[in-house]
Amino acid sequence: MEKRLETILAHAGVASRRKAAILIESGRVTVDGEVVREKGARFEPSEHQISVNDTPIVQEEKKYYFVFNKPADVITTVEDTHGRKKVSDFFKNVKARLYPVGRLDKNTTGLLLVTNDGRLAHGLSHPSSEVKKVYHVTMRPDPDKEDIVKLSTGIIIEGKRTAPCKIEFLGKTRDVVLYSITLHEGRKRQIRNMIEAVGSKVLTLKRVRYGNITLGNLKEGESRALTPEEIKKIDALIKKKN
Repeated sequence: MEKRLETILAHAGVASRRKAAILIESGRVTVDGEVVREKGARFEPSEHQISVNDTPIVQEEKKYYFVFNKPADVITTVEDTHGRKKVSDFFKNVKARLYPVGRLDKNTTGLLLVTNDGRLAHGLSHPSSEVKKVYHVTMRPDPDKEDIVKLSTGIIIEGKRTAPCKIEFLGKTRDVVLYSITLHEGRKRQIRNMIEAVGSKVLTLKRVRYGNITLGNLKEGESRALTPEEIKKIDALIKKKN
C-alpha cells in the first residue's frame, strides 16, 4: 500500500513526520536514486529503494510494545521545546522511534501503552475502537447519589454529553473519597472535567487498566514488554471494529 514519504520515514524511525518533511524539502531524500522534494509524495515502501543522505532506510523495523507506568509531571508528547520530562526519556535504550498510544495529561499517572506500531496506535486511538479504560480517582467532596447517577449516565461538558460510564465506590479516608471509573471515551481532561461539573475536585488520577492490559506490579517509571497474547488481544480490539 502506498504511503506518504514522510510517513514512511517516520515509521522507519528516521525522524518525526515534521522533521521528515524538512529532510525531503532539503533534497536529502532519494527514491530509486532520484531526489524527491515533494511533500506528500506517495510510494509503496516494498517496491522502492528509499535513502536519506545516501543511506538506505530499513523498511521493516522490529515492532515494540510496552506498558509503562507514567509518573506525574511526565508529558506524553514525543518532542518538547521546554525541557520537560517526556515518556520517550524512559526508553532511550530502545533503538526505535516509540510513541505513546493516546495521551495522559501531565498530572495523571498510570498505564500508558508505548509502541512503534503506527497501525496499532492509530487503531486504538480512534474513537470507534471503544477500548475500555479504568481509572482510580481520589476527590473531595464526595459526590452525592444524584451526582453519581449524572456522571454514570452522561453529563454535558462543553456542549456535548459524555457517554455512559461505570462508577464504583472504593473507599473513603476522612474527607477524601476513592472511586473507580470505567469509560471508553478519550476526550481531553474528561474525568477531571466530569468531576468538576458536579462540584467536586480531582486530587489524584491514575489509569490502572487499558483493555485487557493492567499495570500489575510495575512501579512508577517502570515498563515491561507486552506478551504475545496481550498483543493479540489488543490487536483484536481494532479488527473487531473494522
